Amino acid sequence: MIPPSAPDRDFPWWLVAVGAAGLWLFWEIASDPLYRDILAKLSRGIGITLVVSVVAYASACAIGLGLALMGLSRSVVLRQLARLYIEVMRGIPILVLLLYVAFVLAPAIVAGWNALASPLGLPEMRARDFPLLWRAVIALTLAYSAFLAEIFRAGLLSVPAGQIEAAQALGLRGWHRFRLITFPQAFRTIFPALGNDFVAILKDSSLVSVLGVTDVTQLGRTVAAGNFRYFETYNVVALIYLTLTIGLSLLLRRLEARLRARG
Repeated sequence: MIPPSAPDRDFPWWLVAVGAAGLWLFWEIASDPLYRDILAKLSRGIGITLVVSVVAYASACAIGLGLALMGLSRSVVLRQLARLYIEVMRGIPILVLLLYVAFVLAPAIVAGWNALASPLGLPEMRARDFPLLWRAVIALTLAYSAFLAEIFRAGLLSVPAGQIEAAQALGLRGWHRFRLITFPQAFRTIFPALGNDFVAILKDSSLVSVLGVTDVTQLGRTVAAGNFRYFETYNVVALIYLTLTIGLSLLLRRLEARLRARG
């Protein structure tokens, strides 16, 4: 029987294959003026892609953790509210949610602000003043917070009851038990799942292109429509996303190994 840790000792032939393909594409880019021009244009969208991914993921983690705590609360109202949110958000496709937030929720927020601002003498907003970038971030946050909530809930439930009882016996209050005992142990358990969702949200950030947000995917569509070189353009788009996701995956694996060593 193969021991559980054997896959971690495997030589990463997959990385060699991907690296070889990546080096070939980078060579093509370095030696071909067309590829260089495409990369120069698409690289302007990398920052937007990273901003959308990082901000949405951090916000989703914060909301997801709050939902997980609500789901484990003694209050039946909080538990039911958390479950309602999670089931509704998980049941709506991310693309549909993105369009709903952009064209329904965002205008409703603007209208609500104007209703409050007018009596108070505050400046009113127009719907177009609500940037499409932040509409996309809100949509991804709402979608991924539901998935992350289940990950956090599973992690919190995985902490042995004896650890919590020992902390209670030592006189630690609820917040201190959570911060010093429960959450650190849960975090080590769920770190791989959290990392997987980070990679997933980085890829799903490409959906914001349907709103016209100038990320890598949207710029790729624009460039391809202008030069009609779809093969070359989408090769570069794929290379950028692969570089980002594989680089992030390797970093997360390194962090996971360090957490396992400390544990």
